[in-house]
Amino acid sequence: MGRRRFGLPAGVGDWVIAVGVAALMLGTGWSGAHPGTGPDLLGHALLAGGGLALAARRRTPVVVLAVTGLCAVGYQAAGFDVLAVAYLVAVYGAVRAGHRALAVTASVTLLVALQLTALAVHDGPVGKALVQARGTLEIAWLIAAFAAGEALRQAEQRADEAERTREETARRRADEERLHIARELHDALTHQISVIKVQSEVAVHVARRRGEKVPEALLAIQEAGREASRELRATLSVLRDDDTTPPRGLGHIPELVERAGGTGLKATLTIEGQRHDVPVAVGRTAYRIVQESLTNIVRHAAAATASVRIDYRPGSLALRIDDDGKATPGTAPVPGVGLLGMRERVTALGGLLRAEPRDEGGFTVQAELPVDRTS
Repeated sequence: MGRRRFGLPAGVGDWVIAVGVAALMLGTGWSGAHPGTGPDLLGHALLAGGGLALAARRRTPVVVLAVTGLCAVGYQAAGFDVLAVAYLVAVYGAVRAGHRALAVTASVTLLVALQLTALAVHDGPVGKALVQARGTLEIAWLIAAFAAGEALRQAEQRADEAERTREETARRRADEERLHIARELHDALTHQISVIKVQSEVAVHVARRRGEKVPEALLAIQEAGREASRELRATLSVLRDDDTTPPRGLGHIPELVERAGGTGLKATLTIEGQRHDVPVAVGRTAYRIVQESLTNIVRHAAAATASVRIDYRPGSLALRIDDDGKATPGTAPVPGVGLLGMRERVTALGGLLRAEPRDEGGFTVQAELPVDRTS
């Protein structure tokens, strides 16, 4: 719905204005003298119709401009000497919508038509003087309506430009801050993690060459160094992403499954339900869940098979990733960075996530993402 003003939706406000203008014009017509030859019923209908037409001035300002102008000529020909208030409001709306040249052309045409109609209705020198005075007043009101519409149009245009400028400035500052954080992380951590990783791998290599038993703590340090290096590269990649490339989504999941199959894992993908468009955030989260799940299966599960199932449901998107790895019922999963990241993404979308061992062995990750709460 349109913008609210005075607490009312734009459509309701337009109807309030239209009914108010129609009532004002009808009241003026009833109270004034209208000795013309046209029937009173037609004149009253034109007065009311011109006012009520203003309800559509936002949607079709040009049509409303024409309708109110024709009604003004019509009720004046019927003998109702009423100021064309509805037309003035229509001019204001047309100019505000950007139809300035058309509003000027229509107004000049209407002034000529009103003058000719008034001369036909009012005879004699007094009538001519009245028509001249009335024409001057109508020109003044038209100029005022035109100026008001143009002023508001320019004000709204400046406000829109200012809003775009603020958004661009905020986006630029966020990008600069993100790149600054990426540089700090790179400078502060990359070297130290690389040193730990290299030294632990050298120590493991030397111990094995000597035929010595490699301590479990050293192997844990080696694995932790590798994992920290991978996580840091992934984090830096996200921070340096400038959003110029399309985000990964549901369409890229088959690539993940195929890539996992290239490691020796027998991975399958099943898509169920009637496919429908999902918000970008939902597609991105689904991609990340499948990516992290398959990565964990390849690295840690010692699984032979894995299955990825995507189910399009009314109002939601369901994911399920199963494997036949070494996880057994009753063993609680250790919440690593990847699992915590998945849970945070799903929670942010108002969804649900389950990650636990299966009764028949292996591990399962199940997520349900609503598609009607995000944009």
